[in-house]
This record gives sequence, structure tokens and C-alpha cells, in this order.
Amino acid sequence: MSFTKLIHHTIGQEVTDYYVGYSWEQLRELVPVDRTVLLVDEQVARYHPPLLDGWQTCIVPAGEASKSWDMMHSLIDILCQMQVDRSWHLVGVGGGVVTDLVGFLAAVYMRGLPFGFVPTTLLAQVDASIGGKNGIDFGKYKNLVGTIRQPRFVLMDPALLQSLPRQEWQNGFAEIIKYACIADHDLFEFLEHHRQQALQGDAETVFHLILTSLEHKLRIVTEDPFEKGIRRFLNFGHTLGHAIEKVIEIPHGQAISVGMRVACQLSEQLSGLKPVETQRISNLLQAYGLPTTLPDLDWNEVWDCLRHDKKREKDVLHFILLETIGQARIVPIPLQELERMLPVYW
Repeated sequence: MSFTKLIHHTIGQEVTDYYVGYSWEQLRELVPVDRTVLLVDEQVARYHPPLLDGWQTCIVPAGEASKSWDMMHSLIDILCQMQVDRSWHLVGVGGGVVTDLVGFLAAVYMRGLPFGFVPTTLLAQVDASIGGKNGIDFGKYKNLVGTIRQPRFVLMDPALLQSLPRQEWQNGFAEIIKYACIADHDLFEFLEHHRQQALQGDAETVFHLILTSLEHKLRIVTEDPFEKGIRRFLNFGHTLGHAIEKVIEIPHGQAISVGMRVACQLSEQLSGLKPVETQRISNLLQAYGLPTTLPDLDWNEVWDCLRHDKKREKDVLHFILLETIGQARIVPIPLQELERMLPVYW
């Protein structure tokens, strides 16, 4: 039995079609083959070579290092050599690195090309390809340069997830757990009760998790497309997580998982989260193979990253905390106080 759903979503004057559960082969119906460039993660090209057949393609090296000015320069040079003009489309085929990179490239090349995504990881299907955020890193500062611009379409094929290593599934589960923590107690319970089905990649379970995550993010992004208010909730666990990710170069999901656990402990002190709920969240993260602690870090490096976080305003960092499972709030914490508190909860 197949599970599919098409969602037409509008933000301002931008319209995006989300094809949930559809085959990647439908891409030929969405863009002109002769005026489209696929920018494909090298791992996707290796495991799914039929995706490239008949298309003009550019292979993007796997890994966060590709989100750089050097890679942007290389890709723009390739587009110029191909004589790509404003009538062409760009399509990012890969995980979050590719969607971030291609979205930014499409925003700035010739001041804007139409673009879409074929996300090939669980993380990209539930988070990175949704909502229009894109960009590149600047040195050790993650996503410091970028734009907010919506894709024309996102084509989510669950069959592309079948070749993912366990670590990539864990990255996606971390983001799904995030949605449950900030907005959906029922989803949290679903994750608790359907862990085995989720970990085994059961089609109906995975479809439900992807669709529910998509609907939550679209609701939040519609209300706050430029991250002035409620969209900041999506950064739960990411403030510290991004810093950890850059300092010790671990997978996104692992870093965010630790960030969520620390945010829960801050929530106990600053927003009334019950210790039993912190433990429940930690248990769920661990049940999906995610860590809640890591070895000692160089706190000077972590702190340097935090001071350059996009959510900082003057001497205050806006931290996303929980009041209870399914209900979040934004708490401005002075940097001086945060510097004192974080090592205690580590």
C-alpha cells in the first residue's frame, strides 16, 4: 500500500508544492529536462545512479564543508560555463547540506532562479527542505550567510530513504522529536509507542512522521516566515547543538540531541519544566539511538560559537525552552548568566 499527499502551501506571494510519498520519477513532470541542472550529493549519485539519467548534473561533495564560499564560487562558475540563464531551474538532490547550498545558490545566481528539492535523507524530508531557509557557513559559524526564499516544489520519495545508514535515520529522528517537544504531545506519545516500527522504517509509520513534521513546520513558518517570533521555536536544542556540531564535528542529530537535553535542564530552572519530563525526553532520545551526553568539550570554542549565534541580540541570547512536553517558549538569557549556567548542566 502506498501513502501519498500533495500539499499546496503559500507564504506571501511564494507557492510551494510538497509531494509527500511521491516517486522521484515525477520530477520530469515538474521541470523541463533540457533547462534544469540537478545538483546532486555525491553519495546519492553513488547509491541512486538512475536519478541522474538524462539530466544535466553537477555532483556536490558530501559533508558540511561544501557549505562554503569556495563551493559557491565553483558552482557559479559551472553554471556560467553551462550558460544557465533565468529560464533554467536548479534542483537540489540530497540532504540538508545540498538543500541549504542549492537554495542559496538559486537565490543569488542572476538574482534568482526557480528551484526545487528532492530531499534524500529523513532529516531533509522533515526539516531542511521545508520553510525556505538556506545558506552557507562562514568559517566555524554555522549558517551565518543566507537568505529566506521558498522552493517551487519539494518531492519527497520514501524509497530514497531505504539506503540510508543508521546515523542518517537518527539525524531525522532528532528533528522529529524536536517537533514533538515544542508543539505536539500526541506526536511524542506516538514516538514512544511506535519506536520499533519507526526504527524498522515501516512505511505507514514513516509517512505519518514525515507528514506530521511537515505540517508542524509549515504552520509555524506561515505564521512567522522571517523568524521574528514563533519560528524561533524550531531552534529548540539547536542553539547549543550547532555550537557543538562545529567544534567537534559530530552528526547534526547527535549534537541537537545533546542540545535538547541541556535545554530541558535549563527549562527546569527557567520555565517550569518538571524533572520527570526531562527524563522522559532523555529516554526517548536514547531510545532512538541518540546521545544525551558527550565527552568534555573546549568550552572556549563552544562559547565563541554561541556568542556569534544568529539568535543573539546585543548581550542576550534567545533560548528556546519548554514549559511542558508540547509547549515551548522563548526566554532571553543574558550571555553572562548563560556562560555561568551551561557548564553546570553539561
